[in-house]
Amino acid sequence: MTRFVLWTLGGVFLGLIIHLIVILNLPRLANNDLWNRMAAIAEPGEIALLDAPAIGEGNPLELDPALAVAVCRLDLDDGPGIVSGRLPDDFWSVSVFNTDGIAFFSTTHRAATANRLNLGIFNPAQTRLLAERDIAEQSDFLLVESPGNQVFATVRLAPPHRAMLESYRKRLAELDCSNLPALPVVANEPPPAEGGAPVPAPPRQPQ
Repeated sequence: MTRFVLWTLGGVFLGLIIHLIVILNLPRLANNDLWNRMAAIAEPGEIALLDAPAIGEGNPLELDPALAVAVCRLDLDDGPGIVSGRLPDDFWSVSVFNTDGIAFFSTTHRAATANRLNLGIFNPAQTRLLAERDIAEQSDFLLVESPGNQVFATVRLAPPHRAMLESYRKRLAELDCSNLPALPVVANEPPPAEGGAPVPAPPRQPQ
């Protein structure tokens, strides 16, 4: 009898642990599903327009039919990511997500200059090399550091009238979604002499 009670309690305890693990992992499983859906929609380095579902159909991405939405998927292994282009004067927003489906950056048209989106996405190693590129000197460039190399960005436009939705979708399709060339690592070289030849480095002093 005692053994039966112990086995029963052990089974109940194990069931509670499994139930708790499943509950705690549900958000992560849902977010991973978001990444998988985006990966199926867009190839790295391309803009893909998201179609709002028709009435009565499922809406797993929870798209607002009143908005024009595009996704840009990027692999930062190929170089820093760029999402840029001129957008309408109305409200727009952009968000950047990691592979867990978590947005680690988001902003709106208020952060842009002259309604132009200039977003640069860098991994930590690329961020350290920003000083070597002119891009770091552009005041209207939004610089974002990503914790990983696989990311996707969503851009949403809100047309003032339903009749303008298609024209706004065309504006999204014209956005640049690409990678910059890999940031070069510049070695420390001696400055050139007046004749153009490099000045030889001074000899090392004996220890």
